[in-house]
Amino acid sequence: MHQVQGHSERIAAIAREYAKSPGGTLVVSPDNRSRSEINLRIHDELQSRGLVNRQDHSVRTLVPRQEMTGADRSWAQQYQVDDILRYSRTSKETGIEKGEYSRVLAVNAKANTLTAVRGNGEQITYDPRRQVGVSVYREDEKRFSVGDRIQFTAPSQELKIANRDLGTVEGIGRDGTMRLKLDDERKVEFNPQQHPHVDHGYAVTSYSSQGQTAERVLVNVDTELAAKDLLNSRMAYVSISRGQFDAQIFTDNREKLPHALGHDVSHQSACKPEQAIALPQPKVVTPRHEVELSVGFGLSL
Repeated sequence: MHQVQGHSERIAAIAREYAKSPGGTLVVSPDNRSRSEINLRIHDELQSRGLVNRQDHSVRTLVPRQEMTGADRSWAQQYQVDDILRYSRTSKETGIEKGEYSRVLAVNAKANTLTAVRGNGEQITYDPRRQVGVSVYREDEKRFSVGDRIQFTAPSQELKIANRDLGTVEGIGRDGTMRLKLDDERKVEFNPQQHPHVDHGYAVTSYSSQGQTAERVLVNVDTELAAKDLLNSRMAYVSISRGQFDAQIFTDNREKLPHALGHDVSHQSACKPEQAIALPQPKVVTPRHEVELSVGFGLSL
């Protein structure tokens, strides 16, 4: 176990450890924000070591607004201007087709209506309660290089890929077309402008890690994480069990770790006391300063 108190320093320590053996390593982090930060830091670390190509290609991507529940999507006040909406069902009432995208232009919370612009430039105003099957995204710009690990964040029938399919970038064309070799040995070629649902594949959330295995797993556990419900005994079990031969925990506070990961999310948790998790003595990683990089997507609407 590694105790690294500073957030940036802990992310950097995980990236350095990943780079020691990238081929058989998976990183698991409980929330999407830290997962994204870890992905970027690993990308930079691998570049600095010459393990992926040093030439970056900027790709505009869509990131799900995962804080929005199904119930939230019925209420205009939960949306934000410039949200990107993808519709999985056709609506006769609005004229929106299955698979279509739009961008939110205005929100009227009092009337509970959204005004959005479609891909053809047409503006529509509708009550979100009348349009089901909507996915809500925000725009983000990510940097990919040849050699990077990639994961798809939405399925595509055309590409015959599923959500969370993983692969390695084998080439990037001048027009942005990416050539991937998937983990199941299939080859895929696509342009992110047509399918912007991609992300780095170095780090995954504990939820997304289910079903995946690797030779070793690196687990990020911030005991001060605001979303406390993401830290529990199930997260600990699922994350650590992803590693076949080696599991390493990176945390800010060893003393608080048993309590953070000892929370039982089963139906019996109200009846049974929390059990502490036995942990080895920490290997303290000396922090070093590294610069954090931040980036930001837009559909051609």
